[in-house]
Amino acid sequence: MTIATSAPWPYPAWIAHRGAGKLAPENTLAAFRHGADHGYRMFECDAKLSADGVVFLLHDDDLDRTTDGRGLAARQTWSTLSRLDAGSWHGRRWAGEPPCTLEALARWSLCNGLMLNIEIKPTPGQEEITGREVAVLARALWSAHPEAPPPLLSSFRPESLQGAMSSAPELPRGLLLHSLWTGWQEVARALNCGAIICHHPLWDDALVREIRQGGMRCLAYTVNDDDEVRRLQALGLDGLITDRVDRYAPTGVLGPA
Repeated sequence: MTIATSAPWPYPAWIAHRGAGKLAPENTLAAFRHGADHGYRMFECDAKLSADGVVFLLHDDDLDRTTDGRGLAARQTWSTLSRLDAGSWHGRRWAGEPPCTLEALARWSLCNGLMLNIEIKPTPGQEEITGREVAVLARALWSAHPEAPPPLLSSFRPESLQGAMSSAPELPRGLLLHSLWTGWQEVARALNCGAIICHHPLWDDALVREIRQGGMRCLAYTVNDDDEVRRLQALGLDGLITDRVDRYAPTGVLGPA
């Protein structure tokens, strides 16, 4: 099934989750390099604010799982965060790998002709300002590279997407959905989203048709199972976010390597 959408879509069919899925310490520059070594051209990352307003990469609100730090990351300055070990938890090979700023990842990506899906992952209470700051930084970095596809800004938090839209309305936005909560369609339209990014089990023919008829693209996260890849391929989705960069070839066609 194919229904024309209103906006061009410059992004590849496969997106590497947090850099290289589970093969390297997530959201570190080492992970993105590892994903690129597997041929991936687009990466998902998680962006939030330090105490002094630096946009850096971290999925969790707390530092405990993926660094040798402790407590709420948003309470730490970037000077403190930058000295943490964000690699040892994943194995001795990665020991000493530091956290990464969004600016560092963006410059590396742009220099190598790669693309980003930046998930705005705010610390609770910082939803709108995080969206604004991510968008302002992204606009500044990509404006020097007009030939490069802009980053896709996504979030589960409408307030973050609203902040991004107010600061850089030209950057494409995607609404992330873990469930089809009441009113999501109206929110996506109000935010002028170009894509809906759903938890993969939510996708079916009816949902794809509804979103395509609204002029938006259809993406799924986090897809790591062959049967699910085949099911989503049959639905004609525009992109899959995966941990299995070692399993799925990042070609323009959805399907196992």
